[in-house]
Amino acid sequence: MGFRAFWLAQTLSVAGDSFSLIAVPLLVLGATGSVAMMGLLTAAAGVATVVAGAVAGVVVDRVDRRRLLIGCDLARCVLLATVPLAWLLPEPPIHLLFAVLPACAAIGMFFQVAAVTAVRGLVGPDGVTRANGRIYASTALASVLGPALAGTVSAQLGPAAAIAADAATFAASAACLLAVRLAPVPASVRGRWRDEFSAGARFLLRHPVLRPLTALLTVFLLFTFGLTDVVIYRLKSGLDAPDAVVGLVLGAGAVGTALGALAVAPLRRRLGFGACWIGSTAMCAGAVLGLAVASSVPVVCALVTLYFASLSIGGICSMSLRQQVTPEHLLGRVTSAFWTIHFSLGPLGAAALTALAARFGTATAFTVAGAGTLALAATALTTPVRASRPERPA
Repeated sequence: MGFRAFWLAQTLSVAGDSFSLIAVPLLVLGATGSVAMMGLLTAAAGVATVVAGAVAGVVVDRVDRRRLLIGCDLARCVLLATVPLAWLLPEPPIHLLFAVLPACAAIGMFFQVAAVTAVRGLVGPDGVTRANGRIYASTALASVLGPALAGTVSAQLGPAAAIAADAATFAASAACLLAVRLAPVPASVRGRWRDEFSAGARFLLRHPVLRPLTALLTVFLLFTFGLTDVVIYRLKSGLDAPDAVVGLVLGAGAVGTALGALAVAPLRRRLGFGACWIGSTAMCAGAVLGLAVASSVPVVCALVTLYFASLSIGGICSMSLRQQVTPEHLLGRVTSAFWTIHFSLGPLGAAALTALAARFGTATAFTVAGAGTLALAATALTTPVRASRPERPA
């Protein structure tokens, strides 16, 4: 019962996130008409994620994780509920989003780190792989249905109503977590705050493959963190697509994520880590470069699907490698340290990419992002990331 409740809570949280993925950019675009403003909001949320990630691993290893998970869901529910209420006013305060969304992003980081550490305690070491597979399958389905439903709700009732639905999913998730029981963190793992804070980063920097991989992924996010905003702007302003179509396009991207997840295990077994990760990154670059010249909604939809399928393959490869080579007692802090470093350049990238789209057009923004991503794939060929089996001890 405990794992099933946790599983449902995770699925509901992802479904809610996918609603906001569509609704927030549409809300900003409707209120301001500015893709650059969309990018600034994405950047602000990214900064909050980085700040939270710096301490999330330490906090998760020190507090009651069940209470932390429930508190994170309730806090996000309350924060998001203020947005549709504010949008009932004659002149909605756009600045409210710059307070609510970064706060939700920071809280979400604490939730995700706690969730990673909770699975092992619910199912035991032997059940982790199966449990992660179930969670990933259901959250992939939620990511497929969420954007499509969000686009439909936004088209019928407005983006603010879609954000209200997001708030409701977090309330439901918190209710599910009431049925979860997690063992307390042993006091023996608690050391000095400063030492725990840096333990995850030290492990990443000392590992011969994780060190360059983390650097490459951090720069990758610099080029791609604002892509969703630019795609939505292209669909709305360049192709005159209605909100429901925007939701379907990003829903197709979620289908790509699921397809990539199904393909990654056999691909990695056959090709090895290096070829799989570098190849998927190059495919991401090709999809983004294709978006620069795409002139119809079906072509954009196909390229978005390819991009997210490739992103899924590369992301699961890198996550699996960290899980394989990280000692169990460090997994939470290494996860937190990785996400903090990974997101560090994302806010700058989102602001720059959307500003580029506003000033020179989406084709230029896609070209810069695609060319930069392709250069990263080429750079990886000169690093230990190209190794076929880096998970095996030397």
